[in-house]
Amino acid sequence: MTTKELSTEKKEAEVKDRTTPEKFYLPATDILEHEDKLVLFMDMPGMRKEDININVEEHTLKVETAFNPDRYAGLTPLYSEYNVGPFTRSFTLSTKIDRQRIEAKMEQGVLEIVLPKRAELVRQISIQ
Repeated sequence: MTTKELSTEKKEAEVKDRTTPEKFYLPATDILEHEDKLVLFMDMPGMRKEDININVEEHTLKVETAFNPDRYAGLTPLYSEYNVGPFTRSFTLSTKIDRQRIEAKMEQGVLEIVLPKRAELVRQISIQ
């Protein structure tokens, strides 16, 4: 069994279609699969739900945050494990996902996105 060392460093996203010079970061993400849905948990410390934009376009789920550096003006951290800045992340959605029923909520710096599977794909077969 191998162990993976935990990293608290923010990973920079390679964003190629931007005209702004700022850096974007990839939020650490966990994806859990249940029989009827997928659930994404994304770490976004310091972000408010008003700062987050979630879009589905064709087969892509895209999560981006707006970032206001003024919130951090004049602050000198005593200790910091990551740089502050906007987040971006995108995922290719399976055709099994019901795009009309996707839901999201934000609690204590963690964005939770629920991706329900299409109802016709999840059913129990009874034995006669």
